[in-house]
Order: sequence, then structure tokens, then C-alpha cells
Amino acid sequence: MQETLVRAWRNADRLDRESIGVRAWLYTVARNLVIDGRRSSKVRPYVVDAAPLDTMTIPDDSENSLSAMVIADALQALSPKHREALAETYLRDRTVEEAARVLGVPQGTVKSRVYYALKALRHALEND
Repeated sequence: MQETLVRAWRNADRLDRESIGVRAWLYTVARNLVIDGRRSSKVRPYVVDAAPLDTMTIPDDSENSLSAMVIADALQALSPKHREALAETYLRDRTVEEAARVLGVPQGTVKSRVYYALKALRHALEND
């Protein structure tokens, strides 16, 4: 409404009072304002409020990456025999009997290597 009156005031010299009434002219000005607003909103891109972007969280896998690096370093610190026993039993999900067959050692040896490997890993991870 305010913009209609402002534009009518600025263009008052164009008004021909004999051919068209003031009221009809104001309706025409208001109608043109609505049409202009509609057209300009179609041309301009939709503006997004930046406030929700400030509160949006970004997934952070740095903790998982750091844990993976620490575990990899701890595994590398194990002897190859202990690492092989862990790999066969935990990573390849084999039973002690299957791991013993693959590694070519007795079952008791596999159990012993796994026990000491886990103990060494626990110690290494607790100290880091």
C-alpha cells in the first residue's frame, strides 16, 4: 500500500483526471507493483538464510582415523608370529584349530601367541 502511494505521488503529473478516475489509477499502480514483484522474484535466485548453516554439524571421522592409526602402529610393534596368530583368529575369523592348521603350529601355540599378542596390544594402547 505504501509503495503504491509513493509511486502514485512520484508520477502524479502523468495522471489524466478526466479520462480515468484517481481510484482506478491507484488500482492500476498497485496491480503493476504486484506484477513487478512477482516477475523479479522469478528472476532472482532464492535467498537462503545463513543461520541454519552455522548450526549444521559436519561429520568428523578424525577420531576414528586416529584410532585406526594407533591400532595399526600397535600391531606393527608386535612380532610377526604374534601378528599372524591375531590375523588368523580375529581378522580371518578362524577357530584356533583352523589357525593352527594354516600356521602349521600346535593349537596351544596359537592360543599362547594370541594371548600374548592381545596382552602386548592392550599394554601398547593403554600407554598411548
